[in-house]
Amino acid sequence: MPVLRIDAHQHCWQLSRGDYHWLTPDLKEIYRDFLPADLRPLLAGAGVSKTVLVQAAASEEETAFMLRLADETDFIAGVVGWIDMEQPTAVETLVSLGRHPAFKGIRPMIQDIADTQWMLKPELETVFLALIELGLTFDALVKPQHLEVLCLLLERYPDLKAVIDHGAKPDIATGSKTNWFENIGRIAAETQAYCKLSGLITEAEEGAAMDCLLPYMEHLRDCFGADRLMWGSDWPVVTTAASYDAWVSASERFIARFDKTEQAAIWGKTAAAFYGLEAGLKPGPVEFE
Repeated sequence: MPVLRIDAHQHCWQLSRGDYHWLTPDLKEIYRDFLPADLRPLLAGAGVSKTVLVQAAASEEETAFMLRLADETDFIAGVVGWIDMEQPTAVETLVSLGRHPAFKGIRPMIQDIADTQWMLKPELETVFLALIELGLTFDALVKPQHLEVLCLLLERYPDLKAVIDHGAKPDIATGSKTNWFENIGRIAAETQAYCKLSGLITEAEEGAAMDCLLPYMEHLRDCFGADRLMWGSDWPVVTTAASYDAWVSASERFIARFDKTEQAAIWGKTAAAFYGLEAGLKPGPVEFE
């Protein structure tokens, strides 16, 4: 029987919208529109049934854009958006967005915020408490230097449904450990956080073989276990380093080493449980229109 596959981390963008400030012409592989029609055949080829669409711009307008895409697209099962967490109306915005069935949570772009202590600001407390009260999720877009602070945040809000994007982006290219192994292990052991098996190939040296990712992939699985680890592609950002198919193939080789229950969890069940995706998800590719 086919295993349910959910891509727990993909993006779409439309350059003419004008709020992708990080997306510049020098990123030539991805400096164009990427919309659901571009992803559909890749999902079909990989046997992926559903996806979680994640924000790529620090604007509430992009969140509205993504929710419209979810309304129009059969395979987008959930949307992780962005709100201005520092605005006095942030909780009202969360409540409003939460009325949309596809809206699952938020992702502040912490990796781009100079203050590594930002997430601990007292002014954000009402938003974190609202996320917990509303049953919404928190995607932590962090790097290794944020992990100790993130651990403090998760200890402060133990009921927060949090997932670490891209394994916190370890510095694979230089091999610099920067306490990544120790700190990611501490978060896994001391908090209830989840983690995404995604985005690793783009942290490796250009042209690097997938084998260089293995120690990091193994560590994430050993620390979080299959029930707290979910697969994602980080499409289209992944295409700056490898094709969608290449990342799927590398993931298949890695995940195949585990028992069937663990495989099913990493490929889809963990994401479905974490994001509260609709019941009755079925394995197999999406249909072409």
